[in-house]
Amino acid sequence: MARGGRGRHLGLALGLLLALLLAPLALWAKPTVRKERVVRPDSDLGERPAEDNQSFQYDHEAFLGKEDSKTFDQLTSSKERLGKIVDRIDSDGDGFVTTEELKTWIKRVQKRYIYDNVAKVWKDYDRDKDDKISWEEYKQATYGYYLGNPTEFQDTSDHHTFKKMLPRDERRFKAADLDSDQTATREEFTAFLHPEEFEHMKEIVVLETLEDIDKNGDGFVDQDEYIADMFSHEESGPEPDWVLSEREQFNEFRDLNKDGKLDKDEIRHWILPQDYDHAQAEARHLVYESDKNKDEKLTKEEILDNWNMFVGSQATNYGEDLTKNHDEL
Repeated sequence: MARGGRGRHLGLALGLLLALLLAPLALWAKPTVRKERVVRPDSDLGERPAEDNQSFQYDHEAFLGKEDSKTFDQLTSSKERLGKIVDRIDSDGDGFVTTEELKTWIKRVQKRYIYDNVAKVWKDYDRDKDDKISWEEYKQATYGYYLGNPTEFQDTSDHHTFKKMLPRDERRFKAADLDSDQTATREEFTAFLHPEEFEHMKEIVVLETLEDIDKNGDGFVDQDEYIADMFSHEESGPEPDWVLSEREQFNEFRDLNKDGKLDKDEIRHWILPQDYDHAQAEARHLVYESDKNKDEKLTKEEILDNWNMFVGSQATNYGEDLTKNHDEL
């Protein structure tokens, strides 16, 4: 994932759903494990078909977050709280929760998580307490020690990382700073931390993704670079089947003009697909797995009967919302 779309900022998005129903940017590469890069709020979960109901833990963590899912298991009033959340999701009060109502709620949860996250870190950067964050404030808070003690970082991987990321962060900050006054309002800082959520920042997400994957510096992503980004072949032997499948995906669906490499437009099409709606997919998944009578909508009873799945979904902010008072949601 690009550092903007998935690294730091989708990493920031992980606590999201516990704060919203309990409520929903990276699979760390292992020798035979796929690394996800498509930008979406639940990137830690990877891609699963709606009919895959084999992993309770998948939904549990999606709804609550990995850490909070542990404590949620101990909550005695969780079903009662979930029932109150269901009443809020049922926006027309007809006693049923539709896919559309779930989608709307999940989008609300996603948005709330993002702004809550910015609020949590705001004081760490707004050092002069003027309710704005200047580039200098951010730079000093993030890179101040490195800039003040450069000799400590010579010939280290940290030196290379800081040297690369400082100008990259400055470029992103300037893109988010719409009025070019070298300071960020809360909205601008939100765009800086979560560029994948803002249309005017998406070119930065694409560019950072290209820079991360393009190891030979030719301005394109070839098939080997594409595979290397998601798979580290540290052991001898054949590639896993999913890697072979990804090579086919590259040839058939990623490389649109069939020139053997991805340009910026093709990368955008890959990581920011216009035809994919995460909230819609999550809502459909929850309805599919909980709709006992197959009427394509859920009663409160159906949701409570399948509460484990909802506790692990974005609809409850991964369970966090089940720990909040009604007026906090």
